[in-house]
Formats: sequence, C-alpha cells, structure tokens
Amino acid sequence: MKYLVVDDSATMRRIVVNSLQRIGVTDVVEAGDGKEALDKFDASNGAIGFIITDWNMPNMGGIDLAKAIRSRPGGKALPILMVTARSVREDIITALESEVNYYIVKPFTPAVLKEKIDALLSPAPSVAS
Repeated sequence: MKYLVVDDSATMRRIVVNSLQRIGVTDVVEAGDGKEALDKFDASNGAIGFIITDWNMPNMGGIDLAKAIRSRPGGKALPILMVTARSVREDIITALESEVNYYIVKPFTPAVLKEKIDALLSPAPSVAS
C-alpha cells in the first residue's frame, strides 16, 4: 500500500517517512501542502491507501485536504491520520468532525505512529449474532 505524507516542513516529512520505514513501510509519496497532496491523490488512480497529514500548511491545510479527499471517489473510506502540534481539545474535535480518523500530537514516537496505523488498518470487530 502507498502512503501519502503531507507536511510543509521537509524536516517533518523526513521524520514521518523515517518513522514509517522503521515500522516497515517503504512505499511513500510526499507532498508539501494539501493542494499538492490532492493532485498526487487524484493522479494515483487509487494507489494511495493511507494519508498522514499536518494541519497547518500553505495553499490547503490538513482539514481542507481531509474534506476534499472524502468527497473524491475512493476517498470516503481512506484512512487519514493527522500529525500536528495543535493539541487543544477543540482542534482535535474539529479534525475528527472533518473525518480525520486519528490525531497524533507532535512530537511522537514510531511506536505511537505504528499503533495508530495498525488500529486504522485492522478490520472492525464483527458483531456476534
């Protein structure tokens, strides 16, 4: 599965990509803002299966990116993980209301990143009848 890492900071993108590599993820595409990410998502023909995005970016931020992805074919069920320095409760609620699946506050460890990714990719428990 191809991951799309979106952050306007090249240093932060490198930290996320390195963390992904440490947990075994090697197929990664990078974007410097939400607009570039949306263009790469649209051009991927469904190859992107997971998005990790920052909140604050020029041109298009992470919240607007999440909303735009959700409106695209194949975007409704795509896992979106927000990794941001914004830690105020209201910001977390705003992100979740924008259909971001999980929210990690910077700084983070590869273990936390793996935990959230695993939770998003694991099948939902079935209801016993």
